Amino acid sequence: MGPLAGTTIVDMTSVLMGPYATQMLGDYGADVIKIESPDGDVTRQIGPARHPGMGPVFLNANRNKRSICLDLKHDAGRAAALRLIARADVLVTNVRPQAMARLRLGYDDVAPLNPRLIYAGVFGFGQDGPYAAKPAYDDLIQGATALPALNARIGDGTPRYVPNALVDRIVGLTAVGAICASLVHRDRTGKGQRLDIPMFETMASFVMGDHMGGLTYEPPLDSGGYARHLSPDRRPYQTADGYICAMVYNDKQWISFLTAVGRDDLLADDRYTSFARRAVNIDVVYAELARIFLTRTTEEWVTLLDEADVPAMRMHDLESILHDPHLVATDFFPVVQHPTEGTIRDMKVSATWSDTKVERQRFAPRLGEHGAEVLREAGYGDGEIAALAECGAVRLPEAS
Repeated sequence: MGPLAGTTIVDMTSVLMGPYATQMLGDYGADVIKIESPDGDVTRQIGPARHPGMGPVFLNANRNKRSICLDLKHDAGRAAALRLIARADVLVTNVRPQAMARLRLGYDDVAPLNPRLIYAGVFGFGQDGPYAAKPAYDDLIQGATALPALNARIGDGTPRYVPNALVDRIVGLTAVGAICASLVHRDRTGKGQRLDIPMFETMASFVMGDHMGGLTYEPPLDSGGYARHLSPDRRPYQTADGYICAMVYNDKQWISFLTAVGRDDLLADDRYTSFARRAVNIDVVYAELARIFLTRTTEEWVTLLDEADVPAMRMHDLESILHDPHLVATDFFPVVQHPTEGTIRDMKVSATWSDTKVERQRFAPRLGEHGAEVLREAGYGDGEIAALAECGAVRLPEAS
């Protein structure tokens, strides 16, 4: 099932960026074999959990995968990994290339075993610059690509990270697209290749695409920054009893909005007469909107804006979003039964296909849950599997 059915992914990633990418590949139908260290992915330990090693961050980034626990520093564990890689279409790793080389699992080590392999590395920095060997995390890359500095400009001057693993997920999404493109190339040519997806360069493009501004030109026309994004009143608008998110954007929406609220006087104000004029005076425009939105309740605004065909949404928090009428109608957060964790709230795959239906095939696995199964598929006999477990090269799961 799914458009990637029949594709085998060896997943040598941990934390969030790589697992988010490989979960999406699994959602799309690929058979994802997650190789974990004897200690398991660290995200197993994050957040409240019913059982050790099955925390919510792990559950929400590792469905549609099978887990095998290998000690890659053990010769027999490395040999088992190589046997899996030799049969795979894609290897995804977020281990730095220098560390993969020390494990003798770098691209040059594995490519001769499988010339059709897509070897996808998702890590901090491009390998042709001075930062090549540096470690990287979401927070570091947010800071290095100006996101905290931008937050400081619209707040109290204190730099702050975005309260979300934004970099990990954006780069993970970028990796999915790059891997799928590489599979198309491989299917056309028969040749695999190495693929690097660096966090720093990916996010530099992502952020600066909005905020390059006058720095696009030589010499610069200004110091950069998208004025609308940096306006202090670009935020959910406070209403008489709460907040609402509204976007009065194009000329048609402004005319409709100002007419509906009885502020026709602003239609003759030069600062409001066109998209270009509003952009130049964005702080004034947004400040006036903020004052207008205080005059009605949220429910009144929802009704008025819908009737005026002005885009608007209620502002959710982490609990109220679970009950959004659209997400309830589409069953986006289905309540399901996990075989070990009991009743949990899942999330649907957002993309849909008319012919290759996508459904969850597997829940996030226990550490090493599928070790014996995966090894048998790679040609190991039961006696060999027992020997691998005895010497510590593979860790099999404890009985439930």
